[in-house]
Amino acid sequence: MRFKSPRVGGFQVFAVAGVNTISFAIDATKEAKDRLLGFAVERFDPVENQRYPMPGFKVFRSIIPNPQPNQSVSTADHPIQSFLWDDFTAKQDRVYEYTFQPLRGAPKNLDRSAKPVTIRVKTEPLVTRNDHDVFFNRGVASSQAYERKFGNHKPNELEPAKRQAALDWLTRDLDEAILRFIASAGPNDTLLCCFYEFRYEPALKALAAARRKISDLKIIIDAKVNEYTDKDGVFHPSFPRVDNLKAIKDARIPVSCIIRRDRNPSDIQHNKFMVLLRGAKQTPTDVWTGSTNLSEGGVTGQTNVGHWVRDAATAAHFKAYWDLLATNPGSAKNDDKTVATKKKKAYRAAVEALVKVPTTLAGIPKGTTAVFSPRSGIEVLDLYVELVDKAESLACITLAFGVNERFKTQLKDNTPQDHLTFLLLEQKDKPRKNSKTPFVAINASNNVYKAWGSYIKTAVYQWARETNARFLELNTHVSYIHSKFLLRDPLGADPIVVTGSANFSNASTNGNDENMIIIRGNQRVADIYFTEFNRLFNHYYFRAVTESTAGAKSPEESELFLKETPQEWLQKYAPGKLKTKRLKVFAGMTDFTTV
Repeated sequence: MRFKSPRVGGFQVFAVAGVNTISFAIDATKEAKDRLLGFAVERFDPVENQRYPMPGFKVFRSIIPNPQPNQSVSTADHPIQSFLWDDFTAKQDRVYEYTFQPLRGAPKNLDRSAKPVTIRVKTEPLVTRNDHDVFFNRGVASSQAYERKFGNHKPNELEPAKRQAALDWLTRDLDEAILRFIASAGPNDTLLCCFYEFRYEPALKALAAARRKISDLKIIIDAKVNEYTDKDGVFHPSFPRVDNLKAIKDARIPVSCIIRRDRNPSDIQHNKFMVLLRGAKQTPTDVWTGSTNLSEGGVTGQTNVGHWVRDAATAAHFKAYWDLLATNPGSAKNDDKTVATKKKKAYRAAVEALVKVPTTLAGIPKGTTAVFSPRSGIEVLDLYVELVDKAESLACITLAFGVNERFKTQLKDNTPQDHLTFLLLEQKDKPRKNSKTPFVAINASNNVYKAWGSYIKTAVYQWARETNARFLELNTHVSYIHSKFLLRDPLGADPIVVTGSANFSNASTNGNDENMIIIRGNQRVADIYFTEFNRLFNHYYFRAVTESTAGAKSPEESELFLKETPQEWLQKYAPGKLKTKRLKVFAGMTDFTTV
């Protein structure tokens, strides 16, 4: 939901609320900015009858010259020096009242005489009876919060109660949502599942239990034989086949429930979805989709999202796709090239026949559209490129395996006057060693801003050393950004969200088994995805900048302290600066709610 305050003393506050995240922007006149040193922020929670100043992290060097790692301070004394601020500690389905108090003067003599600005907001409920519910894990094992709570220890190194607390903190609501979806199947219902990695014990045990009470359970898994011995003589068993089959056996899921997907050996069965069929008529009603593999790392480590769709038409399309996959279509391992090409072509044609997929912005209908892969051509990928490149005010996208060249080609001619584009990457976008393709750089000159997975490697002032999902032994290949979603003008009147299993790549379009959904015109869905993207981008942007400026000569260059004078921090909001552009996006919002 979206909110705005009255204008007070030249200030007006805008807010976008997700489930646990709220993003704020403060519009200020030129006069209001005069001598402004920052804002003290206070939150009132009527449910718990608590009113308290929000904590800050940065401090004035003249007051605390040597802050200690994990030192927390109050924004009442060390204000927020930004017109953009976020609260990532909110609780779902709750009304809050925030007061932004402008502070002027000097660090040791703060002037608190300005009238405060108050805004009431309400977070989204986690679970509804609407057509969409969205569940994000925390996705920030590399964080000050994890270090404070669990000391950078691997969950398996902690005593049982603490281990469970660490896993619960990392998963947030994602694991419970998966189990809730499975538990929603009744005695006359059927669950059809399709997963790449299938080894998260709680989910597999829940499915084994469901099998004993529901009408039927069928599960397609990736079971390709792709074992190999590397150049060092180390044998690598088939992945995820071996892990999947062992987990199935350990969970005591009957073999009769399992369909082994092993065709198209050069591609992967990359889906992660479930379809719920209700009653004796086996009517498709619900879909679980998103980026989350059923693995401990998928649920707890890397960033992931689960998406529950309650829409009969969408469920029917997913059921038809599942039915096709259950026949194990495509080429066999020993097919010759001619036969393999013919079978793959027939498979793609069958996928394309399942549902009409739009190829232009104008062709995307209101509501939910399912997109399945593999398919011939790159029209769908080009549609995703168009959504990012031709947004009106803002485009956001997560990319786990680099920036596809089609995106770069289209974004390259953008200028600082075009819409804002945010890319959240697993790794820094940089030239690849021995690559034959010239590296194309896109950056602020194209109004493109990037953050990537990184962590604070050494303690610096109030920032403690962090860990990451790989060191915690939660993930091996993708440690940070595994989610796959795209947002076009999420704060506009006609937002578009694309989400699912595909990595916005040629392989995910033409080769792999994949699914995506395109959601148009649903502001609740857009607000949840936007605030979570904002949370993750801000988290990793700071770390990416810190990583890039590790050789800075002084703490000021790394933005470790608050600025001692208004001019120093307000210059970040000069025309053309990133923060100014972001502020403009918030100020252009419509469709506000009053609580």
